[in-house]
Amino acid sequence: MIKKEQSLKELSLIEIASVLKLLGDKTRLAIVSMLSEQDCCVCEFVEIFNMSQPAISQHLRKMRDLGIVKEQKKGQWVVYSLNKTSEYYEIINDLLKHIPSQLEKIDSLEEKGFRIICD
Repeated sequence: MIKKEQSLKELSLIEIASVLKLLGDKTRLAIVSMLSEQDCCVCEFVEIFNMSQPAISQHLRKMRDLGIVKEQKKGQWVVYSLNKTSEYYEIINDLLKHIPSQLEKIDSLEEKGFRIICD
């Protein structure tokens, strides 16, 4: 990984390609889009994507390992957020301008009563 004080222009083509490759998966791209609007718990992604918890955790682990997302434990829950201090945040933020909002998926989850409040 590179030092945070490096600018986007100093990222190598290999580093940028690895971020874009990781976000080339539609599930991971949707997760990042949702996290740009709101923090979410793993169990919420399980419900939204109708996927197993291990599958969702694998997606999140790959993004966490690259520094795109960060996690915070709140009791029994693990809540994820977009890592705005990541050296890749500028790329991700620019990319998200071209992605349709995924907020309706979170709203739908809330309407069904499946939104987790981890306070």
